[in-house]
Amino acid sequence: MNPLAVELNETIRQENIHVYEMLSEVGKNLYFPKGILTQGAEAKEKAYKFNATIGMATEKGRTMYLPSVMSLLKGIEPEEALTYAPSFGITPLRKLWKEIMLEKNPSLSQFPISLPVVTHALTHGLSVLADLWVDPGDVILLPDKNWGNYNLIFSVRRGARIVQYPFFNEAWEFNLKAFEKSLIEQARDRNKVIVLLNFPNNPTGYTITPSEAEGIAEIVTRAAQGGTRMLAISDDAYFGLFYDHTSLKESIFCKLLNRDPRLLAVKVDGATKENYVWGLRVGFITYGAFLEKNHEQVYNALERKTGGAVRGSISNASHLSQSITLHSLRATTYAAEKEEKYRIMQERAEEVKRVLADDKYRDAWDAYPFNSGYFMCLKLKEVEAEPLRVHLLNKYGVGLISLGKHDLRVAFSCVEKEDTQELFDTILQGVKDLMA
Repeated sequence: MNPLAVELNETIRQENIHVYEMLSEVGKNLYFPKGILTQGAEAKEKAYKFNATIGMATEKGRTMYLPSVMSLLKGIEPEEALTYAPSFGITPLRKLWKEIMLEKNPSLSQFPISLPVVTHALTHGLSVLADLWVDPGDVILLPDKNWGNYNLIFSVRRGARIVQYPFFNEAWEFNLKAFEKSLIEQARDRNKVIVLLNFPNNPTGYTITPSEAEGIAEIVTRAAQGGTRMLAISDDAYFGLFYDHTSLKESIFCKLLNRDPRLLAVKVDGATKENYVWGLRVGFITYGAFLEKNHEQVYNALERKTGGAVRGSISNASHLSQSITLHSLRATTYAAEKEEKYRIMQERAEEVKRVLADDKYRDAWDAYPFNSGYFMCLKLKEVEAEPLRVHLLNKYGVGLISLGKHDLRVAFSCVEKEDTQELFDTILQGVKDLMA
């Protein structure tokens, strides 16, 4: 094992051995290399005459560039767009994202958390976490309504075993009893269980209530207190897009902090969905561990391991994307712009609810509860989802996503409010076609 990894491991182990033991074999071996990176950093600080260390080209003291490239990037300097970013992400963006995270989640101010590490959006962030924390055979607890890419990230790539529980109970609430039952069963014979919590949920668009969030946190805490190490990952891809008074307005991450030494909370979020910049691919990983002291040293160790995982996979996320995100967050118009787009999304969600309240749809489907995010789901009663999806696409030019045998996902995020009625009427006609 590299001495740098040994040093990071010892820093973590001395403060919380349970966090160290949760690391995968890859995670225990990960470190952030010094070598060229360190020498380059030293040269940047001290080489006042010539700096011939890094694999970039310069011209007359500036970053070399093609005018045909930079002419497309008004307001951004070549040094902000074309140079390599640190594997951890650019520091101003990391600090600002943490500040904004604290504003959006006031409860976070109660406990120290790490400085976010930048990833190439959430999929890459989850993959980095899989490298750090998941060994073959580890159990990941997921609801039966989940994003299909989790299987590729955790099961196919890392060999984890995914265990599912029913997301909703008969009252169309988050199924706390099923969650607890599944967690108890998995914790009984294992030293570690990974719980992945995704709110607003993809595909249903449901965000838990504050009482449901407290229930989840208590169940996870009891499992940790019972002797099982718990890694709780909060996938907050659609965070902030809450459309009614029922939903929890903070991340479930906040509820899981500082409850037990055997419980490590991790928040994965990003500008991707929140700020409507899907192709920029800017995400973040933030840690919240039970630590009595040495918070800075332990979080620094976790950040360095995370940075090492980024370094060893993609080297670094796009500097241009990070700079665009940072400039946008700093813009004086940012808050007003976010509010404007939020209102559009909220009105679309409210229109979907208004349309679906019509009794004419009652025999065709039930709508799963939704109060947030980009999506909602129909639970079909008379026909199967995949034949209906294909029929709607081929006959009416309507594209939807089939999930399982009877679930149909509708992304109202990309449907204009005034088209909502026609959309669901067309789906209903498709159901009638197949029944005939």
